[in-house]
Amino acid sequence: MGWKMTVYGYARVSTAGQSLNEQKDTLKNAGADIIMSEKYSGTTTTRPQFEKLVHLVEANDTLIVTKLDRFARNTREALNLIDTLLQEKIIIKVLNLGTIDNTPMGRMIVRTLLSVAEMERDMIIERTQAGKVFAKQHNPNYKEGRPKRTKDSRNQAIFDYSKTHTVKATAEAFNISPRTVQYIKKLFVE
Repeated sequence: MGWKMTVYGYARVSTAGQSLNEQKDTLKNAGADIIMSEKYSGTTTTRPQFEKLVHLVEANDTLIVTKLDRFARNTREALNLIDTLLQEKIIIKVLNLGTIDNTPMGRMIVRTLLSVAEMERDMIIERTQAGKVFAKQHNPNYKEGRPKRTKDSRNQAIFDYSKTHTVKATAEAFNISPRTVQYIKKLFVE
């Protein structure tokens, strides 16, 4: 193994209409030798290019992203990933934030981000609770939780399709999650 350290860049946009070019140019200017990119929405969990990148980076390599949200959907998810990469001695540069490495400054950035993640979570819980209280006071028909699915024509079509296709294929065909397909199948089988 040589001593060559590679600088990787990762670019991501969340909709097909957005362009990756601006991020790629920024990563190139920041010194990225190899740039991997993909279009990925927050509802999709598979990021094949990112997975490939995580397996390519080695100790002493650098991984550059333009912003923290390119890593993951939320701060907690990003921190788990950063922690794993730091343990493997990979240097992370978040261009609008700074270098995250195993130094006092890098560890301070991680601690600050942990605080932000905790605050985000607490604020979501607080807003959710306030919304429920408001709904209970102002909506006589308020019921907590998701509305029950019914045996309507759309769900019937999904169920019929699922009889001759896999759960995954059905989910993709109807633009719903595989879990929803399984729920609908259960609804009609009972």
